[in-house]
Amino acid sequence: MTSSTARFPSLSHWGAFTAVVTDGRLVSCEPFAHDSAPSPILQSMPGMVHSDLRIRRPAVRQGWLAQRQGSDRSARGSEAFVEVDWDVALDLVAGELARVRGDHGPAALFGGSYGWSSAGRLHHARTLTHRFLHASGGCTTQAGNYSWGAAQFLLPYVIGTYAPVTGRVTDWESLLGHTELFIAFGGIPLRNAQITSGGAGAHSTHEWLARARESAIRFVVISPTRGDVPEGLQAEWIPIRPNTDTAMMLGMAHTLLLRNLHDTNFLDRYCEGFAPFADYLKGKQDGQPKTADWAATICGVDADVIRSLALKAAGHRTLLNCTWSLQRAQHGEQPYWTSIALAAMLGQIGLPGGGFAFGHGSINGAGTPRPDVPAPEMSAGPNPARSIIPVARFADMLLQPGEPYAFNGKQDVYPDIRMVYWAGGNPFHHHQDLNRLIRAWEKPETIVVHESWWTPTARRADIVLPATTTLERNDIGGSSRDRFVLAMHQALAPQGQSRNDFDIYRDLAARAGCEAAFTENRDETTWIRHIYDSMATHWRAAGFDSPEFDVFWEKGYVRLPAPQKSFVLMADFREDPVAHALKTPSGKIELYSERIASFGYDECPPHPAWVPPTEWLGATHAQRWPLHLVTSQPADKLHSQMDAGIVSRTAKIHGRQPVRLHPTEAARRGIHDGAIVRVFNDRGSCLAGAMLDENVSLGVVVMSTGAWFDPGDLGLERHGNPNVLTADLGTSRLTQAPSALSALVEIACWTDDAPPVQAFDLPQFFLLNSVEI
Repeated sequence: MTSSTARFPSLSHWGAFTAVVTDGRLVSCEPFAHDSAPSPILQSMPGMVHSDLRIRRPAVRQGWLAQRQGSDRSARGSEAFVEVDWDVALDLVAGELARVRGDHGPAALFGGSYGWSSAGRLHHARTLTHRFLHASGGCTTQAGNYSWGAAQFLLPYVIGTYAPVTGRVTDWESLLGHTELFIAFGGIPLRNAQITSGGAGAHSTHEWLARARESAIRFVVISPTRGDVPEGLQAEWIPIRPNTDTAMMLGMAHTLLLRNLHDTNFLDRYCEGFAPFADYLKGKQDGQPKTADWAATICGVDADVIRSLALKAAGHRTLLNCTWSLQRAQHGEQPYWTSIALAAMLGQIGLPGGGFAFGHGSINGAGTPRPDVPAPEMSAGPNPARSIIPVARFADMLLQPGEPYAFNGKQDVYPDIRMVYWAGGNPFHHHQDLNRLIRAWEKPETIVVHESWWTPTARRADIVLPATTTLERNDIGGSSRDRFVLAMHQALAPQGQSRNDFDIYRDLAARAGCEAAFTENRDETTWIRHIYDSMATHWRAAGFDSPEFDVFWEKGYVRLPAPQKSFVLMADFREDPVAHALKTPSGKIELYSERIASFGYDECPPHPAWVPPTEWLGATHAQRWPLHLVTSQPADKLHSQMDAGIVSRTAKIHGRQPVRLHPTEAARRGIHDGAIVRVFNDRGSCLAGAMLDENVSLGVVVMSTGAWFDPGDLGLERHGNPNVLTADLGTSRLTQAPSALSALVEIACWTDDAPPVQAFDLPQFFLLNSVEI
């Protein structure tokens, strides 16, 4: 028999590719021809698409099937599932939606779906979940995100918008032509540059850094690990204690003030509230000037280094960059606000190559030159329930129904959630304190999950609906930080009985009597065409050519031209601060915010400030827990996506996530390279594989996130998921964002027999024979 091979253009968050299919099986993913640095994560896709972990049929937890909302919810994650037909499963889901809304109101239904899901814009699980739930009566949803939630709600008070944290910052062309000193707080880790939400036609960060090496730019990287310094960049590395970047910036700001090197003209014309901030730097209220010597005792950086860097910044065209990770910590608002204040004192905001930036080193496409026109997108529509919580307060909501909470200047109460509907994400990856989340997960009466694989979240559902992967449907994708828009052609038949989310919700919408509102009388093909045509209309209005849809679909992509002019953040504002006033109360950069002051949040002062986190190496907790845990994004997967794939599995040690620590810290504990170790604190413990690394600072351990949650006996997580160790508390009442990077731990050799990792096995999920309901 002759084999048949075909190729199909497609897209993932880690890059565009061509799916190579032979006799109905994905055999490889060929990188996009215009991508000079394709991600190795592509290599995991063939094995994952055809994995034994795929969910083949709709399945219902045995106890829930017997007792519905009266079932034993603690059995989630251990009880067997019963496979059922699609009509049975959809009738069960529709019945629960109607029951919960009818008995408790729409706010009792939580539309979760937080996660990156697909790069496609039509089959984007979060958008479709909310679109269906909104059309059918509403639900409780989430505000913000885990990636940069603190910045999202702080920056509008300071500069009138949070757009810079999305990657819309002074572009690389401007930096290459003008920047002399690039100070990177949090580093520029290239592992993060594999990823772009909505997909990347071209990975460009390494190209810009290569050009930067040949330029006159001097890079200084401030991070607890040299791993955040791109290889070959020849950057100066300044090790710093985690969570103390704010103190170092304040020491630099005080140096400028002391030596009269701050730009008073810029501060007077473009800023509001410098005087109270200057008083804080001088210590007029608390009696402690924020000198470089003061900062050194906190951040562990020599005072002369802090002073020297401040003087160099004042004498050169300087860009201050903060990675997203800095604000994922308790009081995570402060490093971002302080970096803006320091940039304002330097007086270079709005100048080519100067000022501040957020996102270089956090995502591919940050600072990539691109015309400011829309990427493909689809609307979820308005939510009639108008019930919303801060995204990272999910467990609080489940555990504390009816309790009050503060957020962004307002007071609200948590709804009483009776049903959770989740698609396109894995809360047992991205949430903190997973042992606490297990307790919270037992509160809802019913949990419905759409998934392609038996992930930790799917295993803890009551009703599981098998969803197609990107390669089993047609779609369109693209990012607002990438110049390519990609056609995503269906390459495979749906595996098992999986169905795409759009079709699942269409059938549920028909049962709820809102099919037309959900579909707008469009099917998959007409929706993709509509999304493209809507985008193309904006492009043409802005003067950019865009082919007709059929031409685009046949070619497989369309590309925007490079912009004619470099983008400089806040250049218009600098040119005319009246005509281009910021959307702040004063129209200026607010270094002191009267609005924030009015909220009365003592943990979030109305100006940039050093507010010590509960857990850091200078806290009393460090006497018991002497290591600061830095949880980084992984190089071998996207969050927890593709963790079961070959690239991620190859990177594990004894089947577990590696933990990096300095050889000196290892020697103190009798740990050798490659040993199985236990990382632990009061919240939990996990096993990991030790990796000795001289480039990790003393007192610090580094673990990437994303290992599929695999709890065992006595609360021991067996696979190396560090979120059993991180604290589930908000950054502050202002933003209520996650504080994952404020966590202290201890580490010790594991001397018992190592328990097997079961994250990718399904022994506890023996699927019972199909039954008639």
